[in-house]
Amino acid sequence: MPAAEQGVIHIRAASPDDAAELLEIYAPYVRETAISFEYEVPALEEFRARITATLARYPYLAAERGGALLGYAYCGAFSGRAAYALSAETSIYVRRGEHGLGIGRRLYETLFAAAKAQNLRNLYADAAYPDAEDEYLTFGSIRFHERMGYRIAGKFRNCGCKFGRWYSVARLEKIIGAHEPAPAPFVPFPELGAETLRKIGIE
Repeated sequence: MPAAEQGVIHIRAASPDDAAELLEIYAPYVRETAISFEYEVPALEEFRARITATLARYPYLAAERGGALLGYAYCGAFSGRAAYALSAETSIYVRRGEHGLGIGRRLYETLFAAAKAQNLRNLYADAAYPDAEDEYLTFGSIRFHERMGYRIAGKFRNCGCKFGRWYSVARLEKIIGAHEPAPAPFVPFPELGAETLRKIGIE
């Protein structure tokens, strides 16, 4: 890679082959924070299977710089019912130590563009919400989502217990399209053409 490209952040579609490096990003959120409500870090093959399952229908994006992955973001089903087809949930994780560099914003902006190309209308995110910030959880995720255009639609009180503490969860929503009575159908991510992906900024 040319020296001039070493510091450039690229957004590309993730692959199941990225599982080990993406799991390395995710693991500290499981072990050290209440951002993830998982107690145990998933096994590599399970994590690989999650990526594969997501990519069958939704975008799973990775931010890369100099050949190293810095973060990832993806969409998932909001619900299995047919009427929810144009709504999706979003998730994002940035490598610890790489926050504040615009990586999360780049990932989410590209994810939003892909979601619009799929004809999605509503995006949702669940974020753990502390009564007061502590060593495991701050309001950072909530604030980030609000900066990205989400708003809090509701809150589930004290629904998760981790590290011996109870945490609430805020459900955030972002509207990305008009709600016509006969909207265009959902387009699975693999069916978006190369030209569409290029325009979106996915390499």
